Amino acid sequence: MTFAQLEIFSVLAKLGSFSRAASVLGITQSGVSHAIRQLETELGVSLFLREGNTSSLTEVGGRLLVRANDMLQQKEALQQEAHMERGIARGTLRIASFGATSSLHLLPRLMAAYQAAQPLVEVQIEEAVDSVVVQWLLERRVELGFVVLPEERLDTLPLVTDELVAVLPAAHPLAAKTAIAASDFHAQPFIRTGAGSGPHIDQFLASAGAVPHTRFRLEQLSSMMGFVTHGDAITIAARLALPEPPAGVVYRSLKPRRRRDIALAALRFDKLSPAAQAFVGLARKQRKLLEIG
Repeated sequence: MTFAQLEIFSVLAKLGSFSRAASVLGITQSGVSHAIRQLETELGVSLFLREGNTSSLTEVGGRLLVRANDMLQQKEALQQEAHMERGIARGTLRIASFGATSSLHLLPRLMAAYQAAQPLVEVQIEEAVDSVVVQWLLERRVELGFVVLPEERLDTLPLVTDELVAVLPAAHPLAAKTAIAASDFHAQPFIRTGAGSGPHIDQFLASAGAVPHTRFRLEQLSSMMGFVTHGDAITIAARLALPEPPAGVVYRSLKPRRRRDIALAALRFDKLSPAAQAFVGLARKQRKLLEIG
C-alpha cells in the first residue's frame, strides 16, 4: 500500500469518475484503475461499485475512505512539521465552506490575512451545503470547515451570529411590518432553496403550520433576488449571505428571530497540521473584526 494509491482512492471517491479522477491526478485512466485494483487486492475487499466509467463506494469502501483520508492528512501534517523545523511554512490546507455566508462574509478577510502570514501554504476551498461540510470533516476529506452550531461531533470555534430574514418586494403588504411571523408566509408565492439554510427555513415555517405556495425552487441567490425584485414571490435567506438590498427589495426580521451561530470546525483542534493550526489561531484573533464586518 502506498500514499499514491490512497490519494487515488480518495480522489476517485470524491469525483465518482475514473476519467475525471485521472484528469485531476494527471495520470491515465488505466493508471487509476490499476492503482485501485492493486489496493483492493492487497486489502482483500471491493472498494467501489463500477458502472461503466462511473463508480460509487461500497459500504466497506466508505469506512476505509475515512482511514485513508486520515492517513493522507497525517502525511501532510508530518511534511508540514518537517518544513517548520527548517523555518519554512509550506503545504496544503483544505477548507470547506457552506456558501455565501462563509464564502463571502468570512473567508475573504480571513484568507487575506492568512495568505499574508503564510504565503507558501496553498489553501484549497470547496463549497457545499451545511450537512455536506460536516460529512467532509467527519470523513477527513477536509481539515477545516465552516458549520452551523450546535455541532457536537466536532471541535468548534464560534465566529459570527447570522440570522434568517424575510426577503420581500418593497411594495408587498408584508413589507409594512417590522417583523414577519411564520404564519404570514402561508399561501404566499414563495421561493424555496435547496441551499444549506433550507432545513432551518422549513423548521421555522412548520412551527406555525405555514405552507407557502412554492412557485420556484432555486439554488442561486442572484436568481432568487431577481424574482423578488420583480414582485413574483417572497423568500427567506441568511442575512450574511445577502447583499445590501437592491432597489425594490426590503429585508425584515422574522418573529421570533431565527439566529444561526457560525463556527470554524475541525475533527480535533489538537490534531491539526501546522497550516490548519495557524488558520484557527488567526480566526480566533479576528473574531471581533468578523462580527463588525
